[in-house]
Amino acid sequence: MLMRTDPFRELDRLAQQLIGPGTWSKPSAKAMDAYREGDEYVVAFDLPGVSPEAIDIDVERNMLTVKAERRPVAKSDDVQMELSERPLGVFSRQIVLADTLDTERIKAAYDAGVLTLRIPIAERAKPRKISIGAGSDRKEISG
Repeated sequence: MLMRTDPFRELDRLAQQLIGPGTWSKPSAKAMDAYREGDEYVVAFDLPGVSPEAIDIDVERNMLTVKAERRPVAKSDDVQMELSERPLGVFSRQIVLADTLDTERIKAAYDAGVLTLRIPIAERAKPRKISIGAGSDRKEISG
């Protein structure tokens, strides 16, 4: 309900690791989880090492875009890097949201390197009971 499946996502992720970090013009993808919890959809992104100020969340119609940038740690001139495996650069993910979600009331929280978005289900999409009125106003048609 949140996004289309992409059979080549793992291949793209591997290619991004080989090619290098993402840039603002061509960001790399970041892993996420999406699930329903009660009357909300929850989307969680792993963004370790990213400061909250470097996270950008946008919603336009039913397209949710999350961008984040992990910048290099400031080092002094006498530091010589021996090994660098943690990815740096820009990460982005776009999700097509269903019309049944209330994009006006999205809540975002960032804790321990995990960005969690809670998207409530719109009232119009929730199941409801429809009562049947009594037929006391019967009219006969004669011809």
